[in-house]
Amino acid sequence: MNTPKIPGPQGRPDGGGAGPRPSRRVRRAASLLAVAALCGGLAAPGASAAPGRAAPGDAGDAGRAVSAGRSTGTAGADGATRTRPQAVRVVTAQLGDDRKITVTAVRSRTDRYAATLRLAVLAEERGRWVVEDRTTVGERDGWFWFPLTGEGAVCSFSASDRAPEPITLSLLVTPSIGCSQVYRYEVVNGEIVPV
Repeated sequence: MNTPKIPGPQGRPDGGGAGPRPSRRVRRAASLLAVAALCGGLAAPGASAAPGRAAPGDAGDAGRAVSAGRSTGTAGADGATRTRPQAVRVVTAQLGDDRKITVTAVRSRTDRYAATLRLAVLAEERGRWVVEDRTTVGERDGWFWFPLTGEGAVCSFSASDRAPEPITLSLLVTPSIGCSQVYRYEVVNGEIVPV
């Protein structure tokens, strides 16, 4: 008598196998990695950012993504492909015609929910914005990525070009925690100094 085989707990007709079946997410990730490997990577070396996105180092509008967070194919000295971390400009202030203050959230390479907050002072030289100085606000990977890059991320921000060129900022930690402490800095001879 021919009885139909009922799939076992691992989804195979014999009910056995070499352990539990990988989850759908794991199988999908493996498929995507295999396709990327066959296609020669996720992007061609030296490829520019996607249309509508600012290129790395571009002093674009507030809230614009600086890089897509995917592999841009930049090869290091050892020949290994490195990825640029995803970065989003949180707030920008232009002081006069030749100075700009930017606050940028940079996504952690090790924890997708963490971010580092960078404060930078840029000066215009021959039609280009050049970084004069930059510093990390708070601790490295000490911020949450999604609140920093979402609506209402800036609790308070002020900057002035009058001596001693003060900068104050407070940003959203999480919606339930609320705003961070107020961070205070001064720009002295192009350098950012905590107050």
